[in-house]
Amino acid sequence: MSRRRPPSSARLLVSVIYREEGRFGEALPALAGRFGPIGGISAAFPFDRTEYYGEEMGSPLFRRFAVIERLVPREALADAKIRAEELEGEFAQEGKRTLNIDPGLLTEENFLLATGKNYSHRVYLRDGVFADLTLVYTKGEYMPLPWTYPDIASVDIRAFLAEVREGLREARKMESGELSCG
Repeated sequence: MSRRRPPSSARLLVSVIYREEGRFGEALPALAGRFGPIGGISAAFPFDRTEYYGEEMGSPLFRRFAVIERLVPREALADAKIRAEELEGEFAQEGKRTLNIDPGLLTEENFLLATGKNYSHRVYLRDGVFADLTLVYTKGEYMPLPWTYPDIASVDIRAFLAEVREGLREARKMESGELSCG
């Protein structure tokens, strides 16, 4: 018989798709204000494998990840999505988003992105928020699934997420007192 217990905490990442680097920079303090101190920021990855946001946001587009310093309980994903949508509205111009902000949870076993859109592989959380199983960790790396967004399936983004995973593992050791100072 299995025994229910809370899962280990996760690393909150905030994916930001944007056109103008300056706009991304303007958003960083707001991201920190909504999600907590930022512990790291990814390089800018080209968002060029789809034109999904092009009409609304223009082009070329880029995706960066803000890595939130504090670990979070896994149930925090729905609240994070709601806060992200509020921020998108604050940074919109003339009714169009200048930033697409999607929070995600990185665990040792997978990477989830929050979304407001239902689909067969998405699990409903609450308040109109779904969790998209985006990558699974197997055989020493995060692996894409048939529905994984093409840019997130790229080797570069998966390598970045693997680095974040190592930081997550170290943070958990610190939390549990496994690492000693001295």
